[in-house]
Amino acid sequence: MITILYHDDHLVFVNKPHDLLSVPGKGPDNADCVLSRTRQQFPTARIVHRLDCATSGVMVLAQDADSHRELSRQFHDRETCKRYLADIDGHPPASQGECTHPLRCDWPNRPRQMVCWKQGKTALTHWQVLEQHSDHARVELIPHTGRSHQLRVHMLALGHPILGDRFYARGSALAKSSRLHLHAESLEITHPQTGRRLRVAAPCPF
Repeated sequence: MITILYHDDHLVFVNKPHDLLSVPGKGPDNADCVLSRTRQQFPTARIVHRLDCATSGVMVLAQDADSHRELSRQFHDRETCKRYLADIDGHPPASQGECTHPLRCDWPNRPRQMVCWKQGKTALTHWQVLEQHSDHARVELIPHTGRSHQLRVHMLALGHPILGDRFYARGSALAKSSRLHLHAESLEITHPQTGRRLRVAAPCPF
């Protein structure tokens, strides 16, 4: 089962658990995913966007072709608003800022991504410290682009990897949590049929 946050005749918002694929992977062992679980209750559900397997939080799926087309356009044209919460290692030197490091795939080590000033694609993340703890900080992350692993690589590039990140954290930052401390806390879209703005949130589980 998967937690349904909101649904109507055109779309479904779900709360994705961490370490669950968004779509099926290769082989029968990777068939369990957000799409297959959602289709148990909503057989016509279609994937619009994805979250990393290790990331938890809000996802939206479409229930018909027209809604799928419109929601996909909104993500492509960056008309959605996504808010993430993360716990990062150490303490940033400022209370807020932005990261603009361009990103591309680290091909020998895919699916890892990397900063590349020559061949990387434009990426922008706004961050703000919400809480300071003894050895880490909780931050709000607002991505304005949707590059693969963007938030994880941007935090690493700033010197503050996300706790429990099995791809990018090392040493104590990796050991501090058995799961990735990255959660898609809310997602705001324009409803594909009514045209009204709709924001759905899921409480942070860590």
